[in-house]
Amino acid sequence: MPITKPKGRLIMGIIFFILFTLAEIALVVLTFTKFREKASWRKNRAIIRAAEVVLLLGMILIPTVNMKWRFFGALIVVAVRLLIAGIVWLVMRKKSNGLRKKPVTVISCVLSVVLIAFSLVPAFIFTNYNGLPTTGEYQVNETSAILVDESRVDEFESDGSFREVPAHFYYPENAEGEYPLVIFSHGAFGYYQSNFSTYAELVSNGYIVVALDHPHHSFFTKDTDGKMITVDEKFIYEVTRDDDAVSKEEMMTDSQAWLKVRVDDENFVLDTIKEAKNSGTLSTAWHTSDADTVLSVINRIDTDKIGLTGHSLGGATAVELGRERTDIDAVIDIDGTMMGEITGVMDGEYTYNSESYPVPVLALFTENNYNMIESDESGFYRVNENMINNAKDGRIVTFENAEHMDFTDLPLFSPFLGNMLGSGERDNEEMMNTLNSVVLNWFDYYLKGNGALNIQPQY
Repeated sequence: MPITKPKGRLIMGIIFFILFTLAEIALVVLTFTKFREKASWRKNRAIIRAAEVVLLLGMILIPTVNMKWRFFGALIVVAVRLLIAGIVWLVMRKKSNGLRKKPVTVISCVLSVVLIAFSLVPAFIFTNYNGLPTTGEYQVNETSAILVDESRVDEFESDGSFREVPAHFYYPENAEGEYPLVIFSHGAFGYYQSNFSTYAELVSNGYIVVALDHPHHSFFTKDTDGKMITVDEKFIYEVTRDDDAVSKEEMMTDSQAWLKVRVDDENFVLDTIKEAKNSGTLSTAWHTSDADTVLSVINRIDTDKIGLTGHSLGGATAVELGRERTDIDAVIDIDGTMMGEITGVMDGEYTYNSESYPVPVLALFTENNYNMIESDESGFYRVNENMINNAKDGRIVTFENAEHMDFTDLPLFSPFLGNMLGSGERDNEEMMNTLNSVVLNWFDYYLKGNGALNIQPQY
């Protein structure tokens, strides 16, 4: 797939809305000045409606306009309006029926503008974002599969069905040889494409990235039957409630349960990938319509060089898995609380894992979140600093003027949603380009043995 710099952002939706409004105003002006008879008005209305359809179709067909679905609602609206206007004009074209009333004409114009504004909501909320420019030599391609773990019953389902884990493979196109593997885990209510620009940057520089969906933790995904699986309501409640509303023991119990689901998912996916690589075949656990490509990608994975990363709860998952497995070479936690490093509660205080963390780990935080670690009275967030101090090579990097969602592509994909969920004043493109360069530098050093670590403590 082509990785291009975002163009147009919200401009195309705004341009169409302005042109549509001008067309509706032009219809009002024509009605008042020249064609006030109803027969003439009906004809002009049909012409204006046809022009609106042609205009919108032309905009959708422009090659640089990505995510064309943003305009489908508006296209349906203008097409239906054209159909109605055309039928009315054809049926009534020989009947004058008097003059068009001015108040009715103005009200019709206002209602039309309001209707099209609502139909363009997706175009206003989402941009044309399709990734950021990459620095590597390889083009990025994608394939996917759903892995069914017959050793686990999905605890979120009531029918006794097995746990299913969608795995999305991003790989260098038309490239020979083997490449390090990086597994990515999204945050709570996240989505496997949350850090698409990060995957693309890694892949372009010679990595294979597998981004997972964690069903019932992800905002939405699909199972092997094609059924939509949305985020679990109980999980939403537990994650979003006030920490002060629950005891430390309950907070620890819940967070460990969240991690277990995700760690089991990642363990299963990693083991199943390694099994497929060793056997040269896909077992019955694999469900995909692109088996040849999936197997080809797996055969190009260097399973002796594995990195883990993730955002928020996904970062905590990466840290926990890095402690458990012996085949992990490097970990990056992207603004996640390392809750797996909390071992219990004693005398009303959290206790932390005192064993040395065996894998090089890089923790990326917003400046605000790092400051929260320093001022944390509960002790829940101080676990991060404790863990970094115990790591083989543990480093903390902070980002100024950034918030939690600025570590993902969401503000680039939808500035509106990014601001709602937490986006700072920092330029989103610059933020993600900087983040991706840091991620690449860390994995290049520890997975490929390339170059030197040029990572600053703050950006």
